[in-house]
Amino acid sequence: MADIAKLVEELSKLTVLEAAELAKALEEEWGVSAAAAVAVAGPAAGGGDGAAAAEEKDEFDVVLTGDGGKKIQVIKEVRAITGLGLTEAKALVEGAPKPLKEGVNKAEAEEIKGKIEAAGGTVELK
Repeated sequence: MADIAKLVEELSKLTVLEAAELAKALEEEWGVSAAAAVAVAGPAAGGGDGAAAAEEKDEFDVVLTGDGGKKIQVIKEVRAITGLGLTEAKALVEGAPKPLKEGVNKAEAEEIKGKIEAAGGTVELK
């Protein structure tokens, strides 16, 4: 178990871009997607009525779906929201659709969505 804790600690140090590259490498190596693993693990972790959980969703993933032709403004806003460096923020915007923030409350998700849309980008809440 100590090895798992150490691995989790190391993985938590990854940047968003590094984590995305890791996920892609694992998907290619094992032939599974991270989204599928989350979908399988999600209901098991909830342990209750799936319909009730869907209605009472209190955590959202904010996904950048496009820059709306205003890449520079959107990159600036992504940097402000995520704290990423210029290169990482640019890669995230150019690689859209990409998650900006995951597991945030509804108010924060709406705030982020408003900021990105004001900059000209498009966002989806999941």
